[in-house]
Amino acid sequence: MVCGDRVEVRRDGDAGVIEAVLPRASLLFRSDAFRTKAIAANVTQLAVVVAARPSFSMELVQRCILAAEDQGIAGLLILNKSDLPETPAARERLNLLTRIGYPLVTLSALNDAAPLRPALQGHSTLLIGQSGMGKSTLINALFPGAEAMTAEYSEALDSGRHTTTHTRLHRLDADSAVIDSPGLQEFALQHLDTDALAHAFVEFRPFLGQCRFRDCKHESEPGCRLREAAAAGDINPARLQLFQTLRRHH
Repeated sequence: MVCGDRVEVRRDGDAGVIEAVLPRASLLFRSDAFRTKAIAANVTQLAVVVAARPSFSMELVQRCILAAEDQGIAGLLILNKSDLPETPAARERLNLLTRIGYPLVTLSALNDAAPLRPALQGHSTLLIGQSGMGKSTLINALFPGAEAMTAEYSEALDSGRHTTTHTRLHRLDADSAVIDSPGLQEFALQHLDTDALAHAFVEFRPFLGQCRFRDCKHESEPGCRLREAAAAGDINPARLQLFQTLRRHH
């Protein structure tokens, strides 16, 4: 069982006994060469929280979004700490994803989390991101009773201290929930084969299956539609490069 699972419970005195776990609409997990870890079930939206400080990994953001795409989960970008002077530069980096349709909400969780509420409506949203990006501050702003521990991130180390140690579900209203997950510094996609990985890049989809060779690895084969699309500017070359890097790590 993982956070977000729907279960049937039988009351047993003061306690409850879980009788059954209902079928999952989605299961989000990350995996490396050694193990697969389920993060949350029945998520309909994955929101990656970033901030201009400490610096965030654009590759990590994309890996999270790719895992969501594989499960048919919507992707959302949240740029927190919008009052920082480096925010425009951070937004520029996120263009790689906003340009292909991923929505972006910019806010300062310390001042006002209201801009995020419409994007959470009707969704079961998993909040994910590196430590120090302000996820706990955001949870505290959305759910004043949650009192998630927040920690000052260390400027010297340029990384946050992990404050959330387990995944928790918070109800926003009858139709909406937010799942808070521990800060992460890596997100491996070992469980996706080459085809699933290519399909997780939304902008690749119109070109898939059109290469000259059916088993095209989209590296240096002649007649590769993805490479042609990248050369023509229909696909950002940086995204094709990320795909190639991830595929080689398999």
